[in-house]
Amino acid sequence: MGQLLAIEWMKVKNYRAFWILLCLYVATIFGANYIAFRIQESIYQSKQAKGIAEMVLGTPYSFPTVWQTTANISSFLLFIPGLIMIITITNEYSFKTHRQNVIDGWTRQQFIVAKIMMAALLSLLSTVVVFMAATLYGFMEGTNSFSFDGFSYIWLYLLQAMSYIMVAVVMAVLFKRGGLAIGVFFSYALVLEQIIVLLLNKYANYSGRYLPLETTDMLVPFPRIQQIMNKLIATPPNYTAIFIMALIYLAAYLFFSVKKFTTDDL
Repeated sequence: MGQLLAIEWMKVKNYRAFWILLCLYVATIFGANYIAFRIQESIYQSKQAKGIAEMVLGTPYSFPTVWQTTANISSFLLFIPGLIMIITITNEYSFKTHRQNVIDGWTRQQFIVAKIMMAALLSLLSTVVVFMAATLYGFMEGTNSFSFDGFSYIWLYLLQAMSYIMVAVVMAVLFKRGGLAIGVFFSYALVLEQIIVLLLNKYANYSGRYLPLETTDMLVPFPRIQQIMNKLIATPPNYTAIFIMALIYLAAYLFFSVKKFTTDDL
């Protein structure tokens, strides 16, 4: 395992696009949450808006709500590590380095497992950055003292990050070409699934909640908003079932990626 990661490190350590995208991702997590934090401050400085905002939203960036808020805001940026994984994997196909690795003695399973390990590390890094951002803005908000209540949303964010990144791995292994894989990934994650979710929720008793990416999105809602919406609909979500489905989907992504790469022509 250590050897696989060492070789993956050798592949990316001098890859400028990888580091530019990674630094951009880290910066945008802090930046997006800073914008939301400043919006909260601006609203709460207005006496007329403060009462309504507190009733609807509470104080999103105070402890312990900040864990959920930061996880939710950061989840909209998960397409960036997905993009990183697609570029990393499809470059292997473009430059035939995956074939060379197998010739040099790797098994196909070792190769794809190395990519999955990289996806896991990206997910962990993302979660650590979200933790740091939440801690920073929680202290900056200053209303409440530090608290780990609600920290479970950080773990749910880890599941969400791994799910999004593994969908990107599936796209890369399935399509092999960077442009096509990126196009399908963005189209599905940002447009197609959202349309299907809306249609299924309207015409099929809210079954859109159980689509692949929607399951993890449902687990990390913006504070209070989902609770308000749940009171307005006839069929509140079963979060236990949604969590189980998210795990099943993640297992399916892992299985498909390994199966596809180990049985495909090089």
